[in-house]
Amino acid sequence: MTSCRGCGHAAVQTVLSLGEQPLANALLREDQLDGAEQRYPLELAFCVACALAQITVSVPPEQLFTDYPYFSSYADAVTSNAETLVRRVMGLRRLGADSLVMEVASNDGYLLKHYVEAGIPVLGIDPARNVAADAEAAGVPTLTAFFGHDVAEQLRHEGRRADVLHANNVLAHVPDVNGVISGISRVLADDGVAIVETPYVRDLVDKLEFDTIYHEHLFYYSLTSFRSLLDRHGLEVVDVERIPIHGGSLRVYAAPSGTVAAAPAVDDLLAEERELGMGQITYFEGFAGRVKDLSRELVDMLEALVADGARVAAYGAAAKGTVLLNAAGVDGRSIEFVADRNPHKQGLYMPGVHVPVLGPEAITDRMPDYLLLLAWNFAEEVMAQQSEYAARGGRFIVPVPEPTIVRGTP
Repeated sequence: MTSCRGCGHAAVQTVLSLGEQPLANALLREDQLDGAEQRYPLELAFCVACALAQITVSVPPEQLFTDYPYFSSYADAVTSNAETLVRRVMGLRRLGADSLVMEVASNDGYLLKHYVEAGIPVLGIDPARNVAADAEAAGVPTLTAFFGHDVAEQLRHEGRRADVLHANNVLAHVPDVNGVISGISRVLADDGVAIVETPYVRDLVDKLEFDTIYHEHLFYYSLTSFRSLLDRHGLEVVDVERIPIHGGSLRVYAAPSGTVAAAPAVDDLLAEERELGMGQITYFEGFAGRVKDLSRELVDMLEALVADGARVAAYGAAAKGTVLLNAAGVDGRSIEFVADRNPHKQGLYMPGVHVPVLGPEAITDRMPDYLLLLAWNFAEEVMAQQSEYAARGGRFIVPVPEPTIVRGTP
């Protein structure tokens, strides 16, 4: 990458390198373990012109998303967040049978199904054939495509414009982010609202959430950088919230410029970011060193536990788990297996480190002494689900923002 993917400016500077990493969701079958895995540099950079944090290498989306192992419905926190948001939006927007709600990267219909149940027409748009098929089976009409300007123009030509458009955890993923924002601008109704959720770069830095950096996540937004992106396409931030999901995210409400007065929360958060210096590369000073220290602490903890005869497993065959294990150099010598609720991942192996993925019943069947929570962003949910394991003396290791042993459920 020689220039910013957001604004095109050439002044992009690297602030963290995690080395050569396999694709975070490219879980392996047993017959693939002896083959060569594709690895790509994983580096975080910062644009000094528009303040957009981004990785330096872009893997073709077709390679990442055409057959996708992540199904939103297997994360209770995700489905609960979606249902709560939908109920709020239905109340505020007075949606009905003549409305249309769209979602970009609609996955398996985890969010739109709540509108369907209320009799509100919907359209999901997702490039992954496997998850789109699950959405259709759940009664959520889904267009299997990569959303962008051309798809939006076709929908607009067909007279399909969105009163509400959701885009949850997708604007971090798309190389042609300007094409997607342009598409949102074109397909949104004149009085429509786009509701975008995306991980907040402030939480990434403050809480050392370096394992949320992987090749699918090209961008890491502040409100400052996101507003700049929207402004270029005739959209305006009209409200914003900080929400806890995925380790800390922004929920941004956007509308066609000049149609809605912005809530005070917008100026308030922009002022906070200015005070913190988030528009400057100095905001990232010391970040790489803190990441290195955390990785070393985790490795030292695991090695000490194993040396004392303890058995350790992990929970969450998530993308962040791939990054954490590979960046820290943790493999089958320390971790016996990774448990995950998603049956599409069970029976496979973690990229790079080749630790097997089993169903969650393996935890109480095998009773490791410690369970490393790779899906630390769902720590409370996982610990509640594993109450039997905790009652039998099992202990949890929460790796971020520092390796911490937790006894029992919170």
